Parts: sequence; structure tokens; C-alpha cells
Amino acid sequence: MKIAICDDEKIFINQVADIIDKFYNSLDIISYEFSNGAELLRSFEQIGFDIVFLDIEMPELDGISIAEKLRELSETVYIVFLTGHIEYALDGYKVNALRYLTKPVSAVDISCVIDYVIKKMNNEKYLWVKSSDGEYRIKHSDIIYIESQNQNVVIYTVSGNYQMRKKLNDLENLLRSDGFFRIHRSYIVSLLKVIGINGRNVKVLGGTFIPISRSKETEFRAALTAFVDREAL
Repeated sequence: MKIAICDDEKIFINQVADIIDKFYNSLDIISYEFSNGAELLRSFEQIGFDIVFLDIEMPELDGISIAEKLRELSETVYIVFLTGHIEYALDGYKVNALRYLTKPVSAVDISCVIDYVIKKMNNEKYLWVKSSDGEYRIKHSDIIYIESQNQNVVIYTVSGNYQMRKKLNDLENLLRSDGFFRIHRSYIVSLLKVIGINGRNVKVLGGTFIPISRSKETEFRAALTAFVDREAL
């Protein structure tokens, strides 16, 4: 696992790095330190990171702006904001932030984040997709939604779209227990990738709106609430 720590104050970088070294030095975890967002973004393109601990209040390029650029590079990196002002929390929804940690951070909070990501990575499941142009292994966590199109389905993921000959009912049965919900006769969505509800439309990661069947609305809202509660750190 590769972890980036970005803060313009060295004392806070050292604090997070020391916690990681103390509790995870025997694991395959490498931490990288950055004092500004430009350095972080350059390195991300070359190295890629699994977790980014990111200060919000930095000169020149603030943490929210950096996070937006990180999201353009990766939809799957876990972004954790470091801040002394919780009022910034609403902005974090725009970039699908995992969590906010209030400075000074505690070892318990850092460990909670890292343990959560380790668990998610160890429990990762995959879907094997056979399409006209080849065969692909897709992470369940990369799937945004699935659409039925006649005899085929299109699987929309964070890295591209895949079409295969498959019944939506079969995928519903396969994915139901892993955080997916069939909100319409033609659509299955990943609850992890839902970022909003507008009336009877679901907004998913990437900005697409998907209709909710009237008969599914109550059940979907209950499933989404249960999923969010279960996944909360």
C-alpha cells in the first residue's frame, strides 16, 4: 500500500508519518511526504497512491482543489482531509472524500482509516467480463452502474465501459450481496458510487442520473441508508 501525506506544515506531516511507522512498519506500507499540492500531483501521475492524507488549508493550491485534480486522475484513491475546521466537510462530498480528521490527528483515527482500506483491499471481489473485444477482470468496487440494452448489458466503471451478452437478472443475483441495488428494470447501481438523489433519480459518480422505479424507491432508500451506516468509519 502506498500512502501520501500532503501538508504545508512539517509538524503535521511528521505526526502522521510517525503514527504510520509506529503501527505499520512491519507491513508492506510505504509513505511519501509532500509539502505542496503540485509535488503531490506530479508524483501521483508517476507512482499512484492508495490513500492520500491531505491538508485543506494550504497556500497557492488548497486541499479541495488538489482533491478535485486527484479525482480526475483516479476515481478509486481514498482521500482523507486533515483540517481544523469541520465546516469544510460539505465540500468533501464533491470529491467523494473518505473522511475528515481534525488536527492534531490521533493514532486511533489514522489507524481506523488504514485498517479500513486494508480490509477493503483484502476483500476485493472481481467480475469476469467476456466481450467481443476480449476478456477482462473488473473490480466490483470499480463498477458505477450497469445498464441493460436488449440482450446485452453495459458495465460502466471508473476506467471505461464494457459490453457483454448477459441477463441483468443474473448480475443482480451475483452482485446483490456486495453493495449493488437494482433500482429500475434496466439499471443496477453500486451503492458505493451513489452521490445524491434528486426526486426519483439517482446521481452516481461521474454525474450521470439514473431513474428509480416508483416501486423500488422506498426499498432503495432503506438499502442506501443501511449501506452508508455499515460502511461508515
